[in-house]
Amino acid sequence: MADKKASPLAQKKGKKYAEKAALVENKSYPIPEAAELLSKLSTTKFDATAEVHIRINADTTQADQLVRTTVTLPHGTGKTVTIAAFVQDDLIKEAKEAGAKKAGNEDLIKEVEAGKIDFDIAIATPEVMKNLGKIAKTLGQKGLMPNPKAGTVTTNVKKTIEELKKGRIECKMDAQGIIHTTFGKISFGGQKLAENLQTLIEAIKEEQPSGIKGIYIRSVTIAPSMGPGVKVEV
Repeated sequence: MADKKASPLAQKKGKKYAEKAALVENKSYPIPEAAELLSKLSTTKFDATAEVHIRINADTTQADQLVRTTVTLPHGTGKTVTIAAFVQDDLIKEAKEAGAKKAGNEDLIKEVEAGKIDFDIAIATPEVMKNLGKIAKTLGQKGLMPNPKAGTVTTNVKKTIEELKKGRIECKMDAQGIIHTTFGKISFGGQKLAENLQTLIEAIKEEQPSGIKGIYIRSVTIAPSMGPGVKVEV
């Protein structure tokens, strides 16, 4: 049987990409098969990230059709996140013990004002949110401003930090109605990637807005950070 010939696009991207693309059939795969295949598709020597792109059948101009939620992946993301907690003084110790790299109130705000932003995620209690006005623009430009919809404004500091450390991610649509996020590392292997992906897709399904009737998820595609994509059955 002759080897499957890669598409002109795959060939244009390079020999290695074309070889990986030749492993993917033009069909939608069940989640376990898609995840197993994904673990073989990275074209890089480093441990690539597993990406997922979920196209929602939504009119993004309508507020009752927007999708946004948080998901705690059973096997995490494979990425170590550093967390800053903007909290009252009596919660600083608790935040640090839960895993925050730094915690504080006015002192932490002054650090950000001075340009020292050495964290990946910021959380805040509702009581301290009012103090963040002076750094809201700075944090917002970097996508770090705590937000209730993202689950980063919280009354349970310990639980929120622990979930973020374990691999809680935010999923929200862009202007084209697509959710772009990650669900692990290629080194996780097929089974762990499948379990993470299943959890993520189920969470998205549970968040179907009342304004979207009929077909909700139009398509799901997974891919390594550098490599061909795989269509997933939904």
